[in-house]
Amino acid sequence: MRKNKKDIEEIPKALRMDNTEKKKKKNVKKVLLVLVILAIIGVSTGGFLLYGPYSGFRDWLITTAMTTMTHQYFATWFYDDETIEASLAKNKVEEVNEITNTNTIVINNTVEETVYENEYERAVLEKDPNNDDYKIIEINGKGYSGYLAVIYDPSRIKTVYTKKLGTSGQYLKQMAKDNDALIAINGGGFEDPNFNSNGADPLGITFSGGKLITSKTWRGSGGLIGFTEDDKLVLGKMTVKQAQEMKVRDGVTFGPFLIINGKKSTILGNGGWGTAPRTAIGQRKDGIVLFLVIDGRTVTKPGANMNDLIEIMENYGAYNAANLDGGTSSAMVVNGDIINDPIDSSGAHRTRFISTGFILTKK
Repeated sequence: MRKNKKDIEEIPKALRMDNTEKKKKKNVKKVLLVLVILAIIGVSTGGFLLYGPYSGFRDWLITTAMTTMTHQYFATWFYDDETIEASLAKNKVEEVNEITNTNTIVINNTVEETVYENEYERAVLEKDPNNDDYKIIEINGKGYSGYLAVIYDPSRIKTVYTKKLGTSGQYLKQMAKDNDALIAINGGGFEDPNFNSNGADPLGITFSGGKLITSKTWRGSGGLIGFTEDDKLVLGKMTVKQAQEMKVRDGVTFGPFLIINGKKSTILGNGGWGTAPRTAIGQRKDGIVLFLVIDGRTVTKPGANMNDLIEIMENYGAYNAANLDGGTSSAMVVNGDIINDPIDSSGAHRTRFISTGFILTKK
C-alpha cells in the first residue's frame, strides 16, 4: 500500500472563491487554456473531435462537464442546449427500481474460509494478520487507481456531518479526527449555489446516530444510502417515514445506485457521469462493508465512470452498492492521514470542505 500522504494541501478559507465574478474570470481563463491546447494539437483535429461524426469524445466531454458543479462551461462553450440534452439523454444510468431487501444480508463477523472462489474473495477474506478491523487494497484499472477499504464489522460504520451545519462544511480529515475514526470517506452531496465548495448544507435526507439531521427534497438519481439498526446497508428512493420504518440509523443522500439486491444498474452509453474521481460504498451478503475511493484528473489517469465502479464493487462481492459524491470531494482518511491523491478543479493536490462522511469508529 502506498504510504499515507501527510502533505495534501487543504484550501485556506481566505483563498476560497466567495463571489461569482471571480469564478467567471477564472472560468474564462480556463476556456482560453482549452482553446490554446486545441490550437497546439491542430484546429482541424480539435474540430473533428468536437463536431465530427464520432460522438464518443463529444459525449465524454459533455457528460464529464455537466455532472460537475464548476466545469459545465466546458460543455456549454462548445455545444448548444439541444446537443447537450441529447447527449445526456442517451448516456445515463437506469437504476434498479427496488429497495434493499435486508433479509438477504446475513452478517458473519468470523471469517473461517480457507478455500476462495477467486482472487477477489481471497483479497477480501484473508485478513491482515496485524489488523483485525480492516484491510486496505490497492485498486488499479485502465485510466484510474485508488483504494478499497474492507471493513469487517458493519456495526462500527457511522455517518458524520459538519459541526458547522448550515454555515460551513469541514475537511474530511478534520471530521475523522473529531470523531476518532480509523477510516473515513466523503459522503453525500451538498448545496453549492455559488460554486464556492462551502459544504454547509447536505442534500436530501441525513441520519446520524439514529437522529434525523436534514430532511430535504431530493430529485436526483439514487436516494438514501444508509445503515439500519441491525447494521445492514439499505439503498432506495424513500421518504423520511419509510427510512424510519426501516430503522435507518446512519445515512446520506446521493447516487446513482450501482447494485441493489445483487442486480446491477443498466448503463446506457458512458453512463452520463463521465470520467472523474469517485467515491462509493457497498456491502456484501456476509455483511462486510466496502469503502472505495478512485483518483483522477491526470492525463494518464482521468478517473472512473459508473461502469468501472460497478465492476469493482461486483468483483469484490458487493450485493448492494452506491456512488457517493465525487470530484474534489473524493478522499479516504486512514489513521488520520489522506491516503489517496485528491485533485481540485485547478489541478492542485488538495481537498475541499464537505458536509457529510462515512467513518469506521474505533472499538
